[in-house]
Amino acid sequence: MDVSTIPPSAPSPGRRDGLTTLIVKALKVIVPLAISAGLVVWLFNKVDFHRVMDIIHQGVDYRYIFAMMAITVLSHVIRGVRWGLQLRAAGIPRIPVMAESVSIFGAYALNLVFPFLGEAWRCVYISRREGCKLSTVVGTDLGDRISDAVMILLLIGLTLVVARPSIDSFLDRYPLGETIDRITTGGELWIWLGATVILLAAADYLLRGTRTVKGINLSIRRIWDGFRVLFFMKGRGLYLVLTVAIWVCYYLEAYVCFFAFPFTRELVTDSGYFLGLVPGLVVFVFGSCSMGIPSNGGLGAWNIAVMFALSLFGISDSDGAAYSIVCWSFQALILIITGIYGAFYIMATRRRARREGITTAGIK
Repeated sequence: MDVSTIPPSAPSPGRRDGLTTLIVKALKVIVPLAISAGLVVWLFNKVDFHRVMDIIHQGVDYRYIFAMMAITVLSHVIRGVRWGLQLRAAGIPRIPVMAESVSIFGAYALNLVFPFLGEAWRCVYISRREGCKLSTVVGTDLGDRISDAVMILLLIGLTLVVARPSIDSFLDRYPLGETIDRITTGGELWIWLGATVILLAAADYLLRGTRTVKGINLSIRRIWDGFRVLFFMKGRGLYLVLTVAIWVCYYLEAYVCFFAFPFTRELVTDSGYFLGLVPGLVVFVFGSCSMGIPSNGGLGAWNIAVMFALSLFGISDSDGAAYSIVCWSFQALILIITGIYGAFYIMATRRRARREGITTAGIK
């Protein structure tokens, strides 16, 4: 075969694969940024920005904002300790509480840069620090997140019970609410879900020998193994207590900020809202659900969800936007601060380990 007949511009398979990988990586960065930017633009087109700035400059009691920041740090420390229980149950030696906390500090700081980047980083950090298999750590991380998903579902159920009038108002006032009500109460959704499950099971059985399906099944087994350890590990009771403590902290982050603004403080003093506990729950659950949208640290999605939740209790869009902007901004600030602290801690730990290694080698 005459090689001169091959078009010089024809890309090789390796070049095509490299280009595809580059495009995928670019999209992973561009899409979350675009979503965040689009939601922020929509937010500021919907509200009176000057009114928002007036509230931020004049109507905020920052003592409660700082209290929220302290609660955020506490929740991350508790989450680190809880993850440590899972890691030990998976056979990884006990890790200092500070290292467990730093793994969470770094994860949340990196999630501001790119969604879910922090989850990958903390698994790699623990795997390298302890010299254990990455797949083992990933399994515990997946179990950790499944625990969170279960808690969110339980909180949604609780919200549907205690905040039923507000949910009914949402269903009646907004076209989106009417659509959700029609879809969830009709039988079509459940028929489609059932058919989808049957098709996926059939495809898995028929294609079980292919590389792709084997990889998917392996991932599913790792997820299950990471979650299953919760039922058999030592300290199950403590794990449950820590899980509740984490989510109580998350709830308090939203509730404490109610005292920082005059318009949300009224929800606390109004006898019909049980000291503001019910509005706090609705705001917290709406905000938690919005974190499933791939944006940078929830920017845009969280703000809109919280603003919308507050509107169910008569809070204007501008007031709700001020609340969400201040809360998100200061929470992002504490994530950055703890992330920087975590970076210095890791560097100091590595330097100390190198010095100890040199000293030990000198003694030998």
